[in-house]
Amino acid sequence: MKSIHPEFAYQSRELGIQMEDTLGDPPDRKYYAKVVKSLIDEFAQGSLIDDVNLLSFALAGHLQFNDIAGLLTESQEYDQGDAAKTLGMVSCSDAAAAKALATVGAANPELARRAIVTAFLFKNPKRWTAEDTSLDPVGENDDGDDTEDADKLTSGHDIEHLFDANGDKND
Repeated sequence: MKSIHPEFAYQSRELGIQMEDTLGDPPDRKYYAKVVKSLIDEFAQGSLIDDVNLLSFALAGHLQFNDIAGLLTESQEYDQGDAAKTLGMVSCSDAAAAKALATVGAANPELARRAIVTAFLFKNPKRWTAEDTSLDPVGENDDGDDTEDADKLTSGHDIEHLFDANGDKND
């Protein structure tokens, strides 16, 4: 498993949520297909919606990932990457989707790169792991015996010494 940039992990998760929400419960595949087609048409006509997830959403079902190792490498940096190289790592199974990708790639190559990598990560969740940015690892070595401060204060203990004696006079 390869570690990826936290923003790509976030975007990939958000893409999944966006797709689930659009599909609905019970799933309405016709509506979903209409939304995808509308997005592809908008991007193909040159409408520059600057949203990674909308472009990923539109293209995810049509992209074929030809260089998995290269895409994993691209996923390590969110703000810096080789957009032209990334565009060369995929192909589209749909002519309209290919046109949309080419149009966005020419006008905003970095958006296209990020959308491709996001779609790739969404479609291949078992190939990567996100860096753990939660606070859970911080408490792993904490045995809960923080008696150092607990010994200093007891119920009814005089705590005036904890506050500034000068109050508002500190100007």
